[in-house]
Amino acid sequence: RVERCTGRGRRRVRIRALTNSTGTASRARVTLTTSAMWRIRAARELPRYLVSALAVAGLAASARFALAPPVTRVSQGGRPGPPRSDRAAEGYATLFARRYLSWRAPEPTLAGSSLSQFFDAASEGAALGLPPAGEQHVEWAEVVQARDAGTGVHVYTVAAQTDTAGLLYLAVPVLRGAGGAIQLAGYPAFVGAPAARASSGQARLREVDDAGLATVVERALRNYLAASSSELAADLASGARISAPTLSLSLEAVQQIDWSADGSSVVAVLQAHDRRGVQYALAYEIDVVRQQGRWEVAAVEMDPVA
Repeated sequence: RVERCTGRGRRRVRIRALTNSTGTASRARVTLTTSAMWRIRAARELPRYLVSALAVAGLAASARFALAPPVTRVSQGGRPGPPRSDRAAEGYATLFARRYLSWRAPEPTLAGSSLSQFFDAASEGAALGLPPAGEQHVEWAEVVQARDAGTGVHVYTVAAQTDTAGLLYLAVPVLRGAGGAIQLAGYPAFVGAPAARASSGQARLREVDDAGLATVVERALRNYLAASSSELAADLASGARISAPTLSLSLEAVQQIDWSADGSSVVAVLQAHDRRGVQYALAYEIDVVRQQGRWEVAAVEMDPVA
């Protein structure tokens, strides 16, 4: 084979000898094949380019893992988070708890009829059995905890104060059907109270050492608790929105005034009493601003339009 280069490509000349039946060469044939130069170069250089690309990709991957290593995520399947708030389902669970825990032995059909909207005929009889005598009433009930049990079931823990058994906690499984209707997902369960612990008192923050600010805070709180709107207005900043409590209180003493964590408000701990003589330990967060050299109150504890 003879190769010859031209200006537009490389010409390959192939010389092939043909033999006859006796094995001797009878005639030689020449074949000319023309290929573009860029194809020949690409065929020769392609393996080198591929190896270089793989090397660059490997270096990039190594750098990525060095700078931002992958984080192992632990599944929290055993402790699902709280479900999205569903007021209708919470109300349904509370209503069921009231009906389930309110009964009167002389009228056994009364309890059954009150539970008929929650259970079908097959389950209603097993839902609640009454003793020969006695009765129980629910004084108040409210949802204190909610969790997602999976498959669309939300379990609401209802705290119910009864007149005979005291404070009870009932876990009620609630399910929304395909059409959005609320229904029980099974029988309830008596459970314990959510985890809680006694308070150690007000957390200690940075104490306010400005006498002028302390005077304004104490005066504003005295007028705020007594619902003296005209007197309170003298210490309010422009645009302040205040809503006085419905229970009129008399300020006895302000025990401490501290700056909040962000420094934009103060927290005042105080003692107050109502007209019956009941004493309360209270804490108020007060937004304060300094205008033209004096302190003014922008809000007390809450925003009435929020």
